[in-house]
Amino acid sequence: MSSPPPKEDFESYYIKQVTAQFADDIDKLRNAPDFSEQSVPVLIQALKQGSKGFSEEEKQKVMKG
Repeated sequence: MSSPPPKEDFESYYIKQVTAQFADDIDKLRNAPDFSEQSVPVLIQALKQGSKGFSEEEKQKVMKG
């Protein structure tokens, strides 16, 4: 992961990193025949959940760069 910009919260930073790393996979999901407008909030929530797996100490280390 690259260093986060100043004043960015961990969840936002995490989502940016994950979407960059998995851009091709996310595009495949978005182009799937069963993907709809109702799928977008589910995808966003799933991405946000990934940031919950880090302890506060780990988050602080990442955000300090």
